[in-house]
Amino acid sequence: MIGRSDILSMIAEELAEFIQSLGAQSYRAGQLREWMYKGVKLEEMTNLPASFISKVKENAFYFPLEIERKLVSSIDGTVKYLFRLFDGQFIESVVMRYEYGLTICISSQVGCRMGCRFCASTIGGKVRDLAPSELLGQIIAASHDLGERMSHVVMMGIGEPLDNYDNVIRFLRLVNLKEGLGISYRNISISTCGLVDKIYKLSEENFPITLSISLHAPDDEDRSKIMPVNNKWHIEELLKACSSYFEKTGRRISFEYTLISGVNDSEAHAVKLTAVLKKYCGSMPLHVNLIPVNEISETSFKRSDRRSVNEFAEKLKRSGVNATVRRRLGSDINASCGQLRRSAEKSTDV
Repeated sequence: MIGRSDILSMIAEELAEFIQSLGAQSYRAGQLREWMYKGVKLEEMTNLPASFISKVKENAFYFPLEIERKLVSSIDGTVKYLFRLFDGQFIESVVMRYEYGLTICISSQVGCRMGCRFCASTIGGKVRDLAPSELLGQIIAASHDLGERMSHVVMMGIGEPLDNYDNVIRFLRLVNLKEGLGISYRNISISTCGLVDKIYKLSEENFPITLSISLHAPDDEDRSKIMPVNNKWHIEELLKACSSYFEKTGRRISFEYTLISGVNDSEAHAVKLTAVLKKYCGSMPLHVNLIPVNEISETSFKRSDRRSVNEFAEKLKRSGVNATVRRRLGSDINASCGQLRRSAEKSTDV
């Protein structure tokens, strides 16, 4: 990629200028863009002259993501992809089927440096950020493979989206364009572990997207034990940023809470969670998405049993906080992100 123009990361005007710089007519940009958004390789773009393709190859970077592995749930049709990138790195995406259409959960980085102790994606740390073209590429590759359009996007895969801020912002602008994928901002959700400075910055972008906060504990003592980011920005600072985001954008925020047996799933934790949310975010609709932890071999964390999960949810509801338990899709293919990449890395280790 170094030294060459990343053409899938370009908006229409930039691509047209680039094509003209190669000595080609600007209408070729539209043809090229149409093929790229179908996930087609350069040499397979049949209505483009060979001489033009040769110039693009020489001066531009374009690499449709390759499917390294694909798992399909026999239970609910959830599809999990392991994609190989141009440099041999791996990322994961998951496509989920709902009544309203297909939702794709995409990765934002190769690895993650946030260090959340219950998460497989952060094991081994962060390798690099994904370019806007690689963010788009996950959606394009899945759509091309399934022959179906993605209607919703959630950025909850491998990586911390707001730690890759500039590339994510460009991706948001690109994915919404009618000459591209045309996905509505209101159908896009970004999850963050709580980079407070970037939450304030995102609120100024004026995107009508949904923001999800990975909270996972109701107080600083418990949160710092499982989420190192809390050592930099405490819960008070994070929730004040959330309140400001809602006031600025009018868009509701969803709080994600992973339930870990014996760590954060007691009645006392539910009481504390209610209190802290109402204290700092009482001016906005409160919604907590409860997620039984995904057990991974690298940690000793165990999933809360069904009774504990239901009791935690009911405690929140009785206190006036809307709570839902995330439905576990693709349970037979372990559809949560991180573990396919880990297994692929281990198999390539020398």
